[in-house]
Amino acid sequence: MRPIADVASDLGISASDIEPYGRDKAKIPLDSFPSGDANGGPGKLIVITAITPTPAGEGKSTVAVGLVQGLAKIGKRPALTIRQPSLGPVFGQKGGGTGGGRATVQPAEDINLHLTGDFHAMMSAHNLLAAMTDNVVFRHQIDGFEPDGITWRRVTDAEDRALRNATVGLNGDGPMRQTGYDISAASEIMAILALADGYEDLRARLGKIVVGWTRDRTPVSAEQIGAVGSMMALLRDAIKPNLCQTLEGQPALVHMGPFGNIAHGCSSILADRLAVASADYVVTEAGFGADLGFEKFMDIKVRQGGPRPDAAVVVCTVRGLKYHGGVELKDLSAPDADAVKTGTDNLRNALRITSMFGLNAVVAINRFPEDTPEELKAVAAAALDAGADAVAEANGFAEGGDGMTDLAAAVVEVADRGSDVSLLYDDDDSTIDKVETMADRLYGADRVLWGRMTRTTARRFEANGWKFPICMAKTHLSVSADSRLRNVPTGHVLPIQELRISAGARQIVTLAGDIMTLPGLPPRPNAFDIDLDDDGQIIGVLGT
Repeated sequence: MRPIADVASDLGISASDIEPYGRDKAKIPLDSFPSGDANGGPGKLIVITAITPTPAGEGKSTVAVGLVQGLAKIGKRPALTIRQPSLGPVFGQKGGGTGGGRATVQPAEDINLHLTGDFHAMMSAHNLLAAMTDNVVFRHQIDGFEPDGITWRRVTDAEDRALRNATVGLNGDGPMRQTGYDISAASEIMAILALADGYEDLRARLGKIVVGWTRDRTPVSAEQIGAVGSMMALLRDAIKPNLCQTLEGQPALVHMGPFGNIAHGCSSILADRLAVASADYVVTEAGFGADLGFEKFMDIKVRQGGPRPDAAVVVCTVRGLKYHGGVELKDLSAPDADAVKTGTDNLRNALRITSMFGLNAVVAINRFPEDTPEELKAVAAAALDAGADAVAEANGFAEGGDGMTDLAAAVVEVADRGSDVSLLYDDDDSTIDKVETMADRLYGADRVLWGRMTRTTARRFEANGWKFPICMAKTHLSVSADSRLRNVPTGHVLPIQELRISAGARQIVTLAGDIMTLPGLPPRPNAFDIDLDDDGQIIGVLGT
């Protein structure tokens, strides 16, 4: 790996302006960011999205990393911005989030575990707020604020199903109430860190966090609890983007990690701003498929001040399209061009969504050894017929940047033309209208099935001045809210069971169905294989 000071110099940042964590990673202080015109104008931003994910995996992160390496191979000055992996999936089933094969971000083991401690700082701040909220209620310091009015749950980074529901305050140790834990990536503070544009904005957003309600339905904020100053102290360094590098030495900013199905699924606005001020082409990744992470990238991140993208890349795999075409997991290696053609409806839908937001798109076919020429031809034909500006194969896993030059060249041509970005709904639309629009235009649902009191809750939120974008919490495995429905299902409903306010993150979280906010470990978790070898090296982290 290159010395991290050399990587920083590629972004126009001197060694004296970074905060090294060892020799291979560093924090970038906010006052070290280059000015917006330091690079002769902002770089082109390319957002990576994908077809609806399948259990087979599409390799979106691998394509994102490989594309940055490919851009460097064709003589461009690129940078990457991606999310920090959560320890839950690393030790659970999904594995790490640093790419794969010869298209990885390094130091991969560090990134997938503690990196520079951002997750720990965020969880400390979150759980401190929980403790201070309980203390305020225990000591009756806010009139009408009682145990059953507390809504702020605690978080953990372990996939611990035993903590989903809990009774706290037994034996008089604090206010007794029913509560539980969420996975740390679902924390509102994680979302706030990913959206804040500096310390002043971070302070303002933290203060607006709603921790509960009084008996007369008045919201109680973190500012009223008195927790904001201590949280700011804990988050002082977490707000600074982390500088790492690809396997081939290009700058990679790894910062913040909200999940794409239960949170807004994007790395930080600050990392994107730093990157577009410093590089010619910036590749960033949105969580899961076009109907989830990409939509949230546009309607939440861009809406709240993130740089506007110039192009999209839609990642697909032959085996993923076969799965959407009706093939079972055990049979995905067998050639089946007809199933691929059927499954391309899902690819067409992803391109429809990127076009809806005004982005020109390139389709990246993430190659696997068993893909046949007939299957690849079917994918390319369907993509071009659906309006893709270009199609290219992605061989980053096996070949690194050398296997990504065709894709890189296509992306440069499309990104240089720019895009006419538009968003799905207006800020002033009602919460109910926003959800109805998403159900119709994004998911193709016949109707929205509103749960008990959900519309009343939506109106109460608006009465408090919360006209925020929607963060739809739904399965990532289907365009619909039913994970069993593959391809592009029709005739389904969108069930809204609950609304939650994230006033600091300026989002309204709508839970579509029974959404699990704290996963449990699988029968054979990755944790069985992770270890420290005799040379002191971490081994067994899936995806590194």
